[in-house]
Amino acid sequence: MQRAIQAIGSHGSVLKSAVLKHISVAKPSMLPAVFPRFMSVSSAQIEESGFESGTVADILKSKGKSADGSWLWCTTDDTVYDAVKSMTQHNVGALVVVKPGQDKSIAGIVTERDYLRKIIVQGRSSKSTKVGDIMTEENKLITVKPETRVLQAMQLMTEKRIRHIPVIDGTGMVGMVSIGDIVRAVVSEHKEELNRLNAYIQGGY
Repeated sequence: MQRAIQAIGSHGSVLKSAVLKHISVAKPSMLPAVFPRFMSVSSAQIEESGFESGTVADILKSKGKSADGSWLWCTTDDTVYDAVKSMTQHNVGALVVVKPGQDKSIAGIVTERDYLRKIIVQGRSSKSTKVGDIMTEENKLITVKPETRVLQAMQLMTEKRIRHIPVIDGTGMVGMVSIGDIVRAVVSEHKEELNRLNAYIQGGY
């Protein structure tokens, strides 16, 4: 996954350069018809409307509330065993942790990595250890907003070496995205741009 992220970051610059190169040789009169999204040939506007236009909100929208695991949670009083069992059953790598009786009051996040590092490696019992004892607490959470750009989120997750990140707006948590969600979104966006460029080169527009 790390190699995929690095490759995307590397090839992203190459792809954008290719777009700029081909647009620069096109006749100005052709640009609105060929690239209706780009009303100027400036690299700043191409970057704004092209490869880096996707947001975290777009990812949440494409995933949907019922299938993405964003709304799966446990409480600080649950055992680590029950939390890991829930992750396994729902095929997710992290759970939002809330305070008992306060479903909307986020206390932190617990991940598979927490389980490995703080239970398995330390030889502790998952059935006698509470989630609150191993979770990443709310004041230490790294979060993004719905309007955060996808590539910005990817850079943040790569730098902080995290695989899951909560999405927070003014009212509270609205979802959670994984590094896998981020990579798929970037690959999809790059693929769409390449298809448009290829169609232009082949006269498909």
